[in-house]
Formats: sequence, C-alpha cells, structure tokens
Amino acid sequence: MMKPIAAIIFKDIVIELRSKESISSMLMFGILVLVIFMFAFESSTVERAVIAPGTLWVAFSFAAILGLNRSLAMEIDNDCIQGLLLAPLGRGELYLGKVASNFAFMMIAELMMLPVFVILNNLTFNLQFLEITAIAALGTLGMAAIGTILSTISSNTRMKEVMLPILQIPLTVPVVIASVEATSQILNSDNPQISTWLSILAGFSIVYLVLSYLVFEFAVEE
Repeated sequence: MMKPIAAIIFKDIVIELRSKESISSMLMFGILVLVIFMFAFESSTVERAVIAPGTLWVAFSFAAILGLNRSLAMEIDNDCIQGLLLAPLGRGELYLGKVASNFAFMMIAELMMLPVFVILNNLTFNLQFLEITAIAALGTLGMAAIGTILSTISSNTRMKEVMLPILQIPLTVPVVIASVEATSQILNSDNPQISTWLSILAGFSIVYLVLSYLVFEFAVEE
C-alpha cells in the first residue's frame, strides 16, 4: 500500500518543484492576509496577542483553500486523472497520497508564514512556537483531509474556484475554532489548558480522514 502512496507523493513533489505554484501562491496570500490584519488593527487598543491567533488561522485557512484548488485541478488538466484511475492502485491509496502531498505543501507554507507572523505581531521566538507548530500540524491535517475530497468534487464543476471555498469553509469551522482557541491559550496563558481543544481537533481530523477515505471512490468516479 505504501509504494503507490509514495509514488503519488513523489509525483506531486516533482511537479511542485518544477512549477512552484502551490507553495508560492499559498505563502504570498498568507503573508498578504497577515499584513492586512496588522494594518487593520494597528490603531486598536486591543492587545496584539489577543487577536493574533485569529489572524494566523484566517491566513492559514484561506491559503489552504488556494493550494487545495490546485490539488486536483492539475490532475483534471489534460485528463491526467484518467491515467491515475487506470493505474494499478486503489482509490483509497490515491486519496491518501493526495492528502499527504497537500498536507506537506500546506505545512511548508505555514512554517514559512510563522516567522512573519511573529515579527508583525511583535511577539518573541520561544518554545511556544513549537507548540503552535504542533497545533498547526493537527489542524492542517483536518483541513487537508476534508479539503482533498472537496477539491475532487468541486474540480468537476464549472465554477470550481468558487465551489471549494463554499464547501470547505463551513466544514472546517470546527477545526479552525479549535485551532484558534488552542493557539490563544498558548500565547495568552501562563498555564495553558489545551487538552480539550486538542481532543476536538484530533477528533474532527480523524473523522474527516476516515469518512473521506471511504467515500473518495464515489467522488472521483463522478
């Protein structure tokens, strides 16, 4: 099972290294969102650390949508998806490979956004950001799990660039809320209590991954 998944991941990495479309677009869009929020709240009396988690996850969420839009679009172009469907691999393996590559690209972009986030919000680099990175990894897994199948569904519609945000934003609200609350606890509390939020985050990520794995065959065949 691992060989087909590894082959799909390798294929996506090679394509991304040649085009550099997904990571660069996610990175630039995410940084743009962070800069806009910085200027929007510059004159506000609210402490930066209070609003910082929300701005960070807005940037992560919308950048993820931008990257996921390209996930299946490049397979649909020139009917490359037909070659994958005819290849000797299961539909579930195709789904897991796409989730893994999407997750990797999204995490790379997010890790490059984090230093910009720290600088713009006058925060300090410390061990807190290792914890935020772990939260980001769990939240990103949930967004990649549901986003991959939604990208598959929306890629077969005429307005695929519009359909993916319409489908994904409502479904990822629990993941984003849990991520924001956990990040806020890390930044604003001396004794953060994030176990409940991490449980919610892990629960939704697992449910999205399992359900999407089970129904991906029907989505991709359509």
